Amino acid sequence: MRDKPILQTRELQKSFRKGPELIHVLKGVTMEVTRGECIAIVGASGSGKSTLLHLLGGLEKPDSGTIRYGDKDICLMNEREISTFRNLKVGLVFQFHYLLSEFSALENVMMPALVSARITPDIPKKARELLDVVGLSDRVTHKPGELSGGEQQRVAIARSLMMSPNILLADEPTGDLDPENGARVRDLFADLKRSLGITMIIVTHNMDLASITERILVLKEGHLEPHVV
Repeated sequence: MRDKPILQTRELQKSFRKGPELIHVLKGVTMEVTRGECIAIVGASGSGKSTLLHLLGGLEKPDSGTIRYGDKDICLMNEREISTFRNLKVGLVFQFHYLLSEFSALENVMMPALVSARITPDIPKKARELLDVVGLSDRVTHKPGELSGGEQQRVAIARSLMMSPNILLADEPTGDLDPENGARVRDLFADLKRSLGITMIIVTHNMDLASITERILVLKEGHLEPHVV
């Protein structure tokens, strides 16, 4: 029996206006992701990969179509509902780390819990454990400016896991890193896949990173299609 999808989209369409011209970026994207599955989405620059990920994360709304997590269609949620859903259920990692410069690595990892006002005594302990998972147990008190680019991104990955999300969405997570740090982040995603079994969708130009996933999809001319080697 096939597993029920954790994420399901139907006929997602998204366009942007550029002067008098309407640019159709997504032209009916339909996909299903099962629990624990790890997927990469690749494609040419400007193909709409990041736009698609932003839709899946509730950061933008499609022109039409549905995005269902289980029985919830996030396209029908208001801003407050989608913000709460995203904070509790979706982990987000971007090309830039977006860490808060005045806070320590530990405090940055704790931030999703602080924002949600779900403060419990075990929050600092969990944040420390996540920093240990990403190999930064010796950087707990360091602020972002005291960390390397690779370390900053690993803090961002730890932060994305703070609320034990159902799915992790990563947009070009190695895009700002040199090859050595990019390889470390690739290995970290592979470790998270094995150890946590978390559902992941990774948008990337990096085929080395894409190779750790079970399925690679190509976004081309507004549609998703299987990657053919």
